[in-house]
Amino acid sequence: MSTISNDQILDVLAAVAETDEVRTNPDLAIYDLQVLDSMKTVELIVALGQQLGVEISPAEFERDAWATPAKFVADVQHRLSA
Repeated sequence: MSTISNDQILDVLAAVAETDEVRTNPDLAIYDLQVLDSMKTVELIVALGQQLGVEISPAEFERDAWATPAKFVADVQHRLSA
């Protein structure tokens, strides 16, 4: 299995969030600032599966684990290594 880089994960997040700020501000509060909402979160889960092969069930999603770009990348990398 090929290694997925943090940049690739951020590419997916930036595309769904429609902002490059997620790349430049790792501590951006993506839910508190409404960069992502519930519909965008579903789009993000689908995009992770389609583009990176990371399958996440909506039931496994934890908003706190994706509260910032840094936490999002860490959570996806953790899922990849599991």
